[in-house]
Amino acid sequence: MISKNMLISEVIKKFPTSKKVFDDFNMGCLSCMGIQNETIEKGCMMHGIDPEELIKAIEDLIKNSK
Repeated sequence: MISKNMLISEVIKKFPTSKKVFDDFNMGCLSCMGIQNETIEKGCMMHGIDPEELIKAIEDLIKNSK
């Protein structure tokens, strides 16, 4: 559903509830203009976060929201 190559802005646009996960992982993505051009992988690398762990948390939240 979500890949590490997706832009952060694309994920947030498609899945607005994902904002909570980015906040939970202490990624201040919503206030950063970089999300327009930054992939999940690059954002995670900059914050020292495992992208697979972040993606799993977002996908789990989406599944549980249905």
